[in-house]
Amino acid sequence: MFNHGLTTKVAPSILSADFTRMAEALKSMEEWGADWVHCDVMDGMFVPNITFGQQMIRDFRKNTNLILDVHLMVQAPERYIDEFIEAGADIITIHQEATTHLHRTILQIRDKGVKCGVAINPATSIYTLEEVLDDIDMVLLMSCDPGFGGQPFIPYALNKAKRLREMMGDRQIDIEVDGGVSEKNIDIILESGINAIVAGSALFKSQDPKKTCEILRNGNR
Repeated sequence: MFNHGLTTKVAPSILSADFTRMAEALKSMEEWGADWVHCDVMDGMFVPNITFGQQMIRDFRKNTNLILDVHLMVQAPERYIDEFIEAGADIITIHQEATTHLHRTILQIRDKGVKCGVAINPATSIYTLEEVLDDIDMVLLMSCDPGFGGQPFIPYALNKAKRLREMMGDRQIDIEVDGGVSEKNIDIILESGINAIVAGSALFKSQDPKKTCEILRNGNR
């Protein structure tokens, strides 16, 4: 296990909630002991699905004090960053593959005083981020192909996480994973150096979400 010195955060994916009962879902997340709310914003262009936009983030902000972890799976995210920050996002994560000028877009986020994450798809190398590690707060490793919930975990995300943690050295940067996370694979996920856990089906379909949240944070001890 990597001694990265970072706390482990659990971020339920609200994409797995009942969209007609979002306020209840947010309250449930608080009761489970979640740290962040993972908000997957999809535009139907960068990924083959459409979810929700700025207004939904604004409504989430009215209904919870949890950290809003906004994952922009959109083409040219720089067009919308200011609006999502105004809506109440605490963390903005953009895709390395979705913006032409990654460094400029990172600065656009940081200049607003919001934490910045960069996501990479399963087939994208971690080395595409080497030059910007000093400018970001988090790397999101997609462990499934983005666009839909409920997909299986892609195992080589673990090797990417280990190599990324080595590349980071002493930098205190969160590594988040999204896709196919469950109680069955959480131990090897945590051992790889990942410390921010996105989970949708694993929590929303659990018979005991509070216990599942605890397992996702600490492993099967």
